[in-house]
Amino acid sequence: MHIILHQPEIPANTGNIGRTCVATGSSLHLIEPLGFILNDQSVKRAGMDYWDKLDVHRYMNFDEFKEKNPGAKIWMATTKAKKVYSDVRFGKDDFIMFGKESAGIPEEILVDHPDDCIRIPMMDEIRSLNLSNSVAIVLYEALRQNGFEDMELTGELHRLKWE
Repeated sequence: MHIILHQPEIPANTGNIGRTCVATGSSLHLIEPLGFILNDQSVKRAGMDYWDKLDVHRYMNFDEFKEKNPGAKIWMATTKAKKVYSDVRFGKDDFIMFGKESAGIPEEILVDHPDDCIRIPMMDEIRSLNLSNSVAIVLYEALRQNGFEDMELTGELHRLKWE
């Protein structure tokens, strides 16, 4: 699976999403401008000690992303969508795109992809969920639909044994 962050603003969210990508074997695609400087110091400050294990790609804009990923199936997570994320069928190589924390994916992009827009249901008094939580919700549904391929499905206790 692939996660796209379009102009993320908060380094801690990007760090959490990066950790989720490492844990799930997913790639992270960052579309600039970023709301922070992505360097060794900012990575350490955000607690991203696993960043070297992350398959991460950066793009100057959405056009460059499309140019470098021709034919990519992109699901666009937005509060403006008519479809619920759990009602679509995710492919194992699909991309799931999320917008910046303050504004989401630009409507200029959404309007060209109405059938690819998905939403997470929530109460109408809430504007949106935290970005890293949203990524985790949708990504794990996509992974579930694909049988959690190549993921560890059982765990072991550290000191004791399961009966």
